[in-house]
Amino acid sequence: MRSYGQFCPVAKAAELFCERWTALIIRDLAAGASRFSELHRGVPLISPTLLARRLRQLVDEGVVERQRDETGKTWRYRLSEAGQEFVPLVEALGVWGQRWTRRRLKEEEIDLGLAIWSLERSVEAAAFRGPSSLVRLELTDQPAHKRLWWFLNEGERCTLCVDDPGHGVDLYLACTLPDLIYLLRGDLTLQRARGEERLEVIGEAEAEAALAAWLNLGPLTEIASARNETV
Repeated sequence: MRSYGQFCPVAKAAELFCERWTALIIRDLAAGASRFSELHRGVPLISPTLLARRLRQLVDEGVVERQRDETGKTWRYRLSEAGQEFVPLVEALGVWGQRWTRRRLKEEEIDLGLAIWSLERSVEAAAFRGPSSLVRLELTDQPAHKRLWWFLNEGERCTLCVDDPGHGVDLYLACTLPDLIYLLRGDLTLQRARGEERLEVIGEAEAEAALAAWLNLGPLTEIASARNETV
């Protein structure tokens, strides 16, 4: 961890918080990720070695706590009291980013894994009636082996399936990967996506009506962009 060589408390906090990847790790821990594999899915460009090192640093600094899971074989992570105090800073960064950085996606920002993971972790699995439901997502611009994804909703838990789980599909969704990201980011509303035929939705009326609740888009999507660029 690099030092500014100052005793100023702003400098000391920045040494920790402004280290690359730290804010994103805190973001994901605050959102409920607790396992190493879950944290790595949220920051896929970081190497496992560097992620392990960064987590050790955060534990050593008292920002993150870790303990063995119920099997005793792997670690689970959570924010400490000190780490929780960073959460409003992360949220403020999100607000600023929504307002001032939104624009058309660059090629390197169109990340399939991150988009699918973001969708999986944010949906409201209990939005549909009944003990279970299945949503099939087709990404129309992706190659065959990355084109179809299934989200199995059971109670309050959503499980991502890379193969058809053999369960009757309640709702079919189809769009391009960029449009999925625009939808999750709040640049493209559900109503506009459907009106412009950028999102196809097929299902019973009751299932279609539950789509917005299932997507469970966060409050950041409601923040208007200060840029005039449309997507």
